Amino acid sequence: MRFSTLLIALAASIADARYVSPPINIQSLAKRADLDVPGQNPLRFCEADRENDIITIEEVILTPNPPEAGQVLRIEATGTVKEDIVDGAYANLEVKYGLIRLISTQADLCKEIQNVDLQCPIEKGKITIVKEVELPKEIPPGKYTVQADVYSKDDEHITCLTAVVWFKHKLGGMFDMDL
Repeated sequence: MRFSTLLIALAASIADARYVSPPINIQSLAKRADLDVPGQNPLRFCEADRENDIITIEEVILTPNPPEAGQVLRIEATGTVKEDIVDGAYANLEVKYGLIRLISTQADLCKEIQNVDLQCPIEKGKITIVKEVELPKEIPPGKYTVQADVYSKDDEHITCLTAVVWFKHKLGGMFDMDL
């Protein structure tokens, strides 16, 4: 599964281009506990004001947390969809490796959410997602910053999530280390 698809899976698991969101200052997010996504995960909301978002994320549990290269990542997410999400919804995705931008793209949300066993339309109401994804062991060690800013077909804000994940270099046993 592509890394961008994993990011979409995280964003779409609670959800259902014309606009590119302004860059998020990750440093300023680090100190704000109100931006933490509930549960055991490295996810954070991009903004404190989420009242008008189409999705209310109640909890996301990632196992293992943080994700590990070569391991199966289990995603459990619950939330509430405030209005139906239909074809035409999209996500602006960005993935950085350190300071290097690897991915900056707009993805069709309804196409990508099939990877978490959902399909459009996503109807209004409570939603629960459980999905297991095998992460490739070839993920280069280092710091990855990901962001998914998700919109309806009418450019209404669905949600925005960001995360910083460190993948470790595996030397084996007690010699595992961060790079």
